[in-house]
Amino acid sequence: MAIRTVLGTCHHDCPDTCGWEVTVEDGRAVRLRGNPAHPYSKGELCPKVNRMLDRVYSPDRVLTPLIRDGEKGTGTFRPASWDEALHLVAERVGAAVAQHGGETVLPWGDAGTQGSLMRSSLDRRFFARLGASRQVDSLCGGAARNATTSAIGSPLTNDPLDVRFARLVLLWGTNTRLTNRHLWPFIEEARGNGAKVVVVDPVRTVTADAADQFIQPLPGTDVAMMLAMMHVLVRDGLIDRDYLDRHASGFDELAAHVAEWTPTRASAICGVAAGTIEALAHDYGTVMPTFIRTLIGAEHREHGAQFFRTLLCLPTLTGAWRHRGGGLSRSVGSYADSILDDSFLEPVEAGPQRRGISMNRLGWALTTDELDPPVTALFVWNGNPAATVPEAGLIARGLARDDLFTVVSEQFVTETARWADVILPACSQIEQDDVVPAWGHLYLGYNHKAIEPMGESVPNTELWRRLSKAMGFDDPALYESDESILERLLGKVDAHTLRSDAVIRLPLPEDLRPYADGGFGTPSGRHELASPGLEAAGRDRLPEYHDAVEGPRGPDSARFPLVLMSPKIHQRFLNTSYSHIDAHARPEGGAYCELTEGDAAARGIADGDLVCVFNDRGSVVVPARTGPDVRTRDGMVIVPFGWSWPNGPTVNVLTSSTPTDWGGGVALYDTLVEVTRSESGAGTPRN
Repeated sequence: MAIRTVLGTCHHDCPDTCGWEVTVEDGRAVRLRGNPAHPYSKGELCPKVNRMLDRVYSPDRVLTPLIRDGEKGTGTFRPASWDEALHLVAERVGAAVAQHGGETVLPWGDAGTQGSLMRSSLDRRFFARLGASRQVDSLCGGAARNATTSAIGSPLTNDPLDVRFARLVLLWGTNTRLTNRHLWPFIEEARGNGAKVVVVDPVRTVTADAADQFIQPLPGTDVAMMLAMMHVLVRDGLIDRDYLDRHASGFDELAAHVAEWTPTRASAICGVAAGTIEALAHDYGTVMPTFIRTLIGAEHREHGAQFFRTLLCLPTLTGAWRHRGGGLSRSVGSYADSILDDSFLEPVEAGPQRRGISMNRLGWALTTDELDPPVTALFVWNGNPAATVPEAGLIARGLARDDLFTVVSEQFVTETARWADVILPACSQIEQDDVVPAWGHLYLGYNHKAIEPMGESVPNTELWRRLSKAMGFDDPALYESDESILERLLGKVDAHTLRSDAVIRLPLPEDLRPYADGGFGTPSGRHELASPGLEAAGRDRLPEYHDAVEGPRGPDSARFPLVLMSPKIHQRFLNTSYSHIDAHARPEGGAYCELTEGDAAARGIADGDLVCVFNDRGSVVVPARTGPDVRTRDGMVIVPFGWSWPNGPTVNVLTSSTPTDWGGGVALYDTLVEVTRSESGAGTPRN
């Protein structure tokens, strides 16, 4: 019996990007566990990834091309050869382009894999050669990156692992123990050295339960609380004048602005006691080092960029950037981006730039009559937009169009794949090579192929090569090999060690404090607290609180008085990637609507009742959870992201596709709903 161990790296869209090792016996993977030599994940994988081999060898996996053999949306397909499937794709897409022009083709790909090869490489060249519309924006990350870059001139922030040197840890809008679990030991190290851990979140999460203090503002009101904290810092002299004088501008304007933002004023907006705001600001201004950790949850609001722009002011006011274990950390993927320069993959295009269509408005793009040409061909890979994108009911309407030809690359027949005309089988991570950057730490991972591809599945790069050939394209750049791309990507790192150990630290200083001595990326080199650049772009010169249009003070709040939160709160289920696992096999069970006892009583709802959660976009029917230990607060309900119950639509039939304030993201947490008792089964979209 031939037994070997193969090192690899998790590909999921998660900040932890863990290292793993796969035990292979006679060509079959029999065990997948964490790599104990990985300096960050240290041998631990999350519960869902521990079951990844169940996914690889699932009997439901798509292992051959499939062609629709029934009505759209019924999930009825027949097996086909690659030649037949590719011929059909080339014929239908070619006809669409001949009739409407290349922009009739829309690519939609997400972060189903974070690997540099398999997430986005040859697809860029393929769709440029077609003249297709461009996918723009992001479901996660774009708004935070835009805001950070606009506010301080760079997307770079501090090393998350330096939280271990902090004396005050402020986890703002991040559920670390669940969605960034391998950072938690570093936080516990800080607490073991005397640090206080404070969580600020509208949802009482498992991280909030483990904190020394939990502060629960009303959804979307964090900026008001931050402005009040600045008020206290300035009023009580808890600022670093030396740092401000040398490395910031606009302080006097900011000080005058926040003078009006008393804790009492903010308390009336955010629902946090004025004394709590005062005490937090005092701790933040007197305890050093102070470390703020935030991730992507808070950006999912109409004013999500304003959240980051305002939060970044706090470490500048107190000079926390100076200290190791101080400052602020959000996604650190930009460090890897600067080292793994993939610009060579971008095609050199002549003529006008192809039109951009937001990936967050897929439903609109497929149903609007405002686009010329209309979208008549859709490619989907690395994602499941029918479940994970806002206004999912509108997406279903678009996918049902008879004149839309849809090609999906997938491992399972997902909610989106059910609507496809052609499904092409995709490899799993253990069936392909890749290099995997992280956005939650400063290590770069390598993934070695552990087994040969199952059935007729192919890596994404091979998919684009086959599609290029089927379309009759002869540009050599469309057929560049994986090894050639990897060699060019890894030119700035020790590729030999990376391949050998499957992990290396990026070539960055061990003590990484990007703004300890200023060096902000703005035109002045200072943190422009009052920003002429933002003002010139039509944004607020100073940090400011704004109500959302779809929010508690919005025009529809009388009809839909409850704010909907749809967080990721599951341990064995990631988006739709493990949806093949039966709900009864997961300790979390299925979907539900959680609401406070007061909100439930006002609607005649008891724990366990079937309820309809609805707005003008759609509805879902799920069991109610209510009682003294709920994680929400009055005026807010929770329906978990990614789940359906039992076979109905996901929560995204309800969520808003409103763009974020500075572009790049989507305000899905600014969603209003009403909840009523239901006597019937699964909800249906109202679109």
